Amino acid sequence: MKYIFSFWGILDSVALIPYYFGLPADLREIRVLRFISKFKYDPAIVNIEKAFNDIKKELIIFSILTVFLLYVAAVGIYHFENPAQPENFADIFHSMWWAVATLTTVCYGDIYPITVGGKIFSSIIVFISLGVVAVPAGLIASAFSGIFKNKE
Repeated sequence: MKYIFSFWGILDSVALIPYYFGLPADLREIRVLRFISKFKYDPAIVNIEKAFNDIKKELIIFSILTVFLLYVAAVGIYHFENPAQPENFADIFHSMWWAVATLTTVCYGDIYPITVGGKIFSSIIVFISLGVVAVPAGLIASAFSGIFKNKE
């Protein structure tokens, strides 16, 4: 029963559902997911699992912080840029695209702030988001380093 609700049990179930229910052939390619279970006992996967289990709480906290920061960034840029660019920042959800692109430091350039307030707000958000992205990366690197040190 424990296996059924584990990651590997759910993966096997999703992979076999199209086969057992006779779904169209284009959905049967999902069965390729079964190959992922071949990695279950691979030492590299075991190391990755240990690393993420060691820092699970910290990653959850930073994920919540990231979602909150995305919301604040979207609302803030909407407040500054909607009067100047109503077509690009039509509502909070359109502003969310800018927030995601900016917080992930991708910055496609399809929408960007043109007002002074929007540019200052964007600069502040970029500096905060760099910290929010850098800390979890450091946590993950530290967890891997600890696992490799313990193996020696």
